[in-house]
This record gives sequence, C-alpha cells and structure tokens, in this order.
Amino acid sequence: MSRLPPVLQKLTFPVIGSPLFIISNPQLVIAQCKAGIVGSMPALNARPAAQLDDWLAEITETLAAHDRAHPEQPAAPFAINQIVHKSNDRLEQDMAVCAKYHVPIVITSLGAREDVNQAVHGWGGVVLHDIINNKFAHKAIEKGADGLIAVAAGAGGHAGVKSPFALIQEIRQWFDGPVALSGSIASGGAVLAAQAMGADFAYIGSAFIATHEARASEAYKQAIVDSNSDDIIYSNLFTGVHGNYLASSIRAAGLDPENLPASDPSKMSFGSDRTKAWKDIWGCGQGIGTIDAVTSTAELVARLRREYQAARERLQLV
Repeated sequence: MSRLPPVLQKLTFPVIGSPLFIISNPQLVIAQCKAGIVGSMPALNARPAAQLDDWLAEITETLAAHDRAHPEQPAAPFAINQIVHKSNDRLEQDMAVCAKYHVPIVITSLGAREDVNQAVHGWGGVVLHDIINNKFAHKAIEKGADGLIAVAAGAGGHAGVKSPFALIQEIRQWFDGPVALSGSIASGGAVLAAQAMGADFAYIGSAFIATHEARASEAYKQAIVDSNSDDIIYSNLFTGVHGNYLASSIRAAGLDPENLPASDPSKMSFGSDRTKAWKDIWGCGQGIGTIDAVTSTAELVARLRREYQAARERLQLV
C-alpha cells in the first residue's frame, strides 16, 4: 500500500466514483459519499457557472449534517473535476468557488497545471490527475499532483489503450503515492484486483450511470442495463479526445458506429460552448456487462462491498 494523504485514509472501501460529464450532480455525489466512497462531479456540470456555488454549498452542508447525525459512520470526502485544458474558459472562476469551499480533492484532466496544483494545496486540498500513459504520469507528478488516476483500456468517456497491468506496473516502478485505476471496473472482485495490481483505489464511473440519483435519461440508464462490452465504440469524433461510447446512442444520432470519421484533436473544446454532441452521444466503459438493473447508489455500493469481501474470502485474505 502506498503512502496516502490523510483525506484518503478515511475511506472504508477503496473506491472513487469518477466524475461523469452531465450525469454527476449533488444528489449522486452525496449518495456516493454517504455510502463510503469518494463522490465526484465535473465543475462544468454546473450550468450556468454560478450554479457551482449552490451545488458545493449543498454538498458540504448535507455531508456535514450527515456526519453530525452519524459520527460513528462519517461520509467519505468528495471531489471536483476540473478540465485544465486551455479551452476551458471557466477554469479560473470554478477554481475560485472550489477555494471558497475548501474542496478536499480536485481531480484534474487534460493537461497538468502547476498553478492549479499550487492553488489546491493552498487551501489544503489534494490533487489527483488522470493519465493514460507513463509519460503523462511523470509530467503530472513533476508539476505537483499528489496522486494519479490511471485510465486504462475500457474506461468510459475519455480512455487510454494501455492494459491496466502494464500501466500500473510502470507507474509503481517509480511512484509510491496514491494511485486509482480506471477501466471496466464494475464488480467487487475487480476492485480487489485493482489493489492486487498495485493501485490503492478502483475508479468507477459507468456503473453509477444506472442509478436513481444519476442525472441521466431513463433511456440512457436502460441502455447501460441492456448493453455489454460488445456495444462499446472507441472514437475521438465527439470531442477530439479518444473515448468509449454506447453504439446505440451513435446510431440514434444517425451515424454508423462502425464507420466513424476521425476528429482533429487540435479543435477540441471544453469551454462554455462545449459541443452538444456530448448530450446525444452516451459515454460508457466496457465493464457494464455486470449491470442488470437500475438501482440506488447505496445498493450498488453495497453489492460491490459484498463481492469484494467474497473475493477476499476466496483468496483466503480474511
């Protein structure tokens, strides 16, 4: 086990809920934290930008009330995802709001920024940066990130192509800080496998789309239930960055998922006018074959915990 900052030592279950664009909202984040895992959401989900202040107030006040009522079982910390790519024209404003609420964990994506890391450290927060290869991992730590999120093949949304075995092995040759692993994790056994490989946490996103609290359409949630890894398409058409998407949503948009054109990465944009295609094309990872019903977040985490314990018992780890 690597050295973990105090805020990450409080978890009773080694899972971080990944920030889901459009889908993650205060209700999902709060439910995840109450269930004992890190809940997170992208700052850009708050639209208009002023809504982020309201959402962070709701999250912090609700979790504080929960902890007062249940001191024996306090909620896990929450995280806010910041897209630090130069096209995000809200970054400075959103960071100021995060500073106001002393957001405990900031997840940064699409470019390592020393100034962002310093700002988070200034209010006592921790930065986890998501990466798709060892080269980007080195850059993130060199610029002051506290930990890494290794986004391996099969992850939902923006994803890499590296095997999780290769990615974690390479990172652990030189880095002993916090590492979360992302990529097709949707069972308790997979959470334990992530730890066995050398990660501290499993980073789970797609499974939470099919929860009552998620801000996804019922059609989207049902598509998660009805689909499996054969229904996932890897493309950079929609944002300029390669990611995984549900084929059914691509067909619904009038496109052939098997014959998608490539996008120009130099034109990717993550600002206030972010492309509407994200609202119509559904991001999703390859791990959804285990999702057979829409449930509450609490029920999903409870299942993961049961499966995790069962996996430990099979391996005689208890």
